[in-house]
Amino acid sequence: MANISAENVSKLIPSLGDDKIDMIAATSVLQIRASEIRQTQINWQSYLQSQMITQRDHDFIVNLDQRGQKDLPDKNPEVCAEVFLNLLTHISKDHTIQYILVLIDDILSEDKSRVKIFRESRHGNIWQTFLNLLNRQDEFVQHMTARIIAKLACWHSQLMDKSDLHFYLSWLKDQLKMNAEKMSAELERAEQVMLAHEKQHFVDKHKHHKDKDSEGAHEKYSRLNNSFDDVKSHEDLPPGLHKNNDYIQSVARCLQMMLRIDEYRFAFLSVDGISTLLSILASRVNFQVQYQLVFCLWVLTFNPLLAEKMNKFNAIPILADILSDSVKEKVTRIVLAVFRNLIEKPEDQQVAKEHCIAMVQCKVLKQLSILEQKRSDDEDIMSDVDFLNERLQTSVQDLSSFDQYATEVKSGRLEWSPVHKSAKFWRENAPVSTSVAKNCFVPWSICWRRAAIPSYSLLPVTTSGSTCVTIHVANILSNNWEESSV
Repeated sequence: MANISAENVSKLIPSLGDDKIDMIAATSVLQIRASEIRQTQINWQSYLQSQMITQRDHDFIVNLDQRGQKDLPDKNPEVCAEVFLNLLTHISKDHTIQYILVLIDDILSEDKSRVKIFRESRHGNIWQTFLNLLNRQDEFVQHMTARIIAKLACWHSQLMDKSDLHFYLSWLKDQLKMNAEKMSAELERAEQVMLAHEKQHFVDKHKHHKDKDSEGAHEKYSRLNNSFDDVKSHEDLPPGLHKNNDYIQSVARCLQMMLRIDEYRFAFLSVDGISTLLSILASRVNFQVQYQLVFCLWVLTFNPLLAEKMNKFNAIPILADILSDSVKEKVTRIVLAVFRNLIEKPEDQQVAKEHCIAMVQCKVLKQLSILEQKRSDDEDIMSDVDFLNERLQTSVQDLSSFDQYATEVKSGRLEWSPVHKSAKFWRENAPVSTSVAKNCFVPWSICWRRAAIPSYSLLPVTTSGSTCVTIHVANILSNNWEESSV
């Protein structure tokens, strides 16, 4: 794998202030809770009297916290780092740990250069102190710690150690996955409740109607809604899933920061991070989380090597579906930006061409046409729409029928277009289709439409998790199957 210097990569990425990635979002649950914690007071004297902290640590934290000496971290950086690390190590009460973490976060937020106070401290391994806090039971402690780690890792020239980085990114990935599952379950339950409510409303509205037409409509509606009769109650959900997830956006913000650094991107790839992002995006999450996770993909694609690998994770079909369903302009904007990078950034032009073909196959041109007609006031959106339109239209002109067939097989979205129904197409390409079959896996169940395809035509089907063979089209057509589970 070729090495790309941090300097070169930084030139590839536009200048992005933390405000643009919602790093300091006043309305986030983490920030609202932090504001509440700031209003409380800690009795530092009691910790001194119980000998849990030293006189020096007591005096420093009191002067900083209660006497308004906000310049203490700059005047005594070494003492500052040592005091805070001592407090985090020797105090166990959740509420006090929360307060200490808010103080540290405020110190760093006021001046990014202050990360060196902790990063250049001679007081032991700072990473171990913070990483241990990720294992605490208190959610605020976990996520405020994760936020601080992201700042320490991103705002200093020295990179995070590999083993610590691996632990941290794995934690972020696992938190993202777990919280996304909670959110998906909540959305599914909300939909079930809504459908049950609509069904009851319909029944109530029509229960007094005696005419046959109304009764017929009622019967039809009842049959249509049989699947909603067994709506799960709130208590029937698995433990924990009824609780609204408060911190998924905070986890995503940490990733938005971390993935702006090239070395951290490859570490994220190594913990199976990209496939996790796309798996979550393919499920049910709200538009804000959708935006943040696609933002992560966008930042990843500024690396040419990762841009080339991205569609191996089925990124284009997933993002195309998001674009098709998007009702929020910022989600549309970030998806288009990813698509543009997937064409512009790969150094291998064949990969860029394959990405174009995949976008064509996933009906991206149709969405571009809709966006073009709407003519958004957002210059970035229209610039990307024009760029993608030009490149995809060029790709369509260069696309042979077999290129399209091969792309459809690889994407798992094989369709019988008029071209594919042509006997000439299969006569010319049947031998080549065998090699495509050997390298592709398609869904177990494939929907076939009746088509006059020669008996010697071969189609790829999956027969097990690791074996791919071909099947004569005639074997399907001879039974007049509309759908074949082979």
